[in-house]
Amino acid sequence: MYPDPLHSLRLEFDDVIRRRRMVRTYTDRPVPRDLVDRVLDAGRRAPSAGFSQGSAFVVLEGQEQTAPFWALTAPPAGQRSTDLRTRLVLAPVVILPFTHRQAYLDRYAEPDKAGLGLEQAEHWPVPFWLVDTAFATMAMLLAATDAGLGALFFGLSRGTSELLDHLGVPAGYEPIGAVTLGWPAEHDVRSRSLARGRRTREEVVHYGGWSAARPGPAASAPPDPAP
Repeated sequence: MYPDPLHSLRLEFDDVIRRRRMVRTYTDRPVPRDLVDRVLDAGRRAPSAGFSQGSAFVVLEGQEQTAPFWALTAPPAGQRSTDLRTRLVLAPVVILPFTHRQAYLDRYAEPDKAGLGLEQAEHWPVPFWLVDTAFATMAMLLAATDAGLGALFFGLSRGTSELLDHLGVPAGYEPIGAVTLGWPAEHDVRSRSLARGRRTREEVVHYGGWSAARPGPAASAPPDPAP
């Protein structure tokens, strides 16, 4: 018997935000393709600068496809795998979100964006190709929660070049990390980091400025009324 999903009904948005968490332990139950596509469609609908839509996703389903991913990104020989990695390899789906910088540079060279100087990467004060793919990834994490699935975003620290070669990824596409997706196991362990507690609104929100508002520029006197 497989455990129940995180829930059985579609959630209100506030519930999705509240319930979303990183899941690190999965059952071996496959995820139906329609649910995988539902998660991916949420990522496809994320915003992107200039509607550049520079994100792409590689989806690995089942052990035959996920095993090479784990093998190519494994720790160096002689270094023991962590307990976390041992649990993650059971995830039935791995999604790799990719960003494509050139899509943004090409988009901002088009006539309606010309003159902004953003056809050159060094002129972007913030690399929106990374921001937008992060938006898409967060949308997928939320969609997974809404579908009753568990998901975890994590970084890739080794074997990336070999992995891209194995997957046939075209030049110019870079992964920002990976997402495991599956049905949460009943014994999934929450991160010990949560013991730090969530920062309060007063600690992170600064209305009107970061500190006590400084006096603004003096307002000019209104003009004399017309005679």
